[in-house]
Amino acid sequence: MEALILVDLQNDFMPGGALAVREGDLVVPVANRLMPHFKLVIATQDWHPQDHRSFAASHPGKQPGDVIDLHGLSQVLWPVHCVAGTPGAALYRTLDQKRITETIRKGMNREIDSYSGFFDNGHRQATGLEQRLARDGVKAVTILGLATDYCVKFTALDAVRLGFKTRLVQDGCRGVELKPGDVEHALDEMRQAGVSLCLADDLLRP
Repeated sequence: MEALILVDLQNDFMPGGALAVREGDLVVPVANRLMPHFKLVIATQDWHPQDHRSFAASHPGKQPGDVIDLHGLSQVLWPVHCVAGTPGAALYRTLDQKRITETIRKGMNREIDSYSGFFDNGHRQATGLEQRLARDGVKAVTILGLATDYCVKFTALDAVRLGFKTRLVQDGCRGVELKPGDVEHALDEMRQAGVSLCLADDLLRP
């Protein structure tokens, strides 16, 4: 069985949001087209406390984009975003949410970020996604969402490490690109790890 994983299609990552990804809204129609072709659709959702330590606002004198050491891990500091229970954390309004089987929340521990849908950034705690997929005997995952160079990349890399056959829908992703070339580097890293890159039309052909 194969599952579709929708990574962080939330208001704060869309144009006009607190941590907007350029053209992030354009991936939502791709998700809507693909969802009817999968029996199991899992959405991930950033769900941070207001004082999360990945927020620049939690570190006086620091700005978004700065990098700090956070409990032994390199941490990019972000604007306050996807605070649990706020409109910014909600899934995007045009996403066909009735087709989503389950939502996995991440980033709830204030002391550590969680880019991957499977684990926090230190691989210290699991989100429950692997166990949810195992329950339905899932052997392969198709991934799309936001952002290519962060949460999508780390979700895909963890999927491969856990033994899932993993595909990335390129036209269903957009990146942050803090530095030019970040998205291309992320795609290369995923390719080299064994992630198969495809387009939505490739999956919809008879």
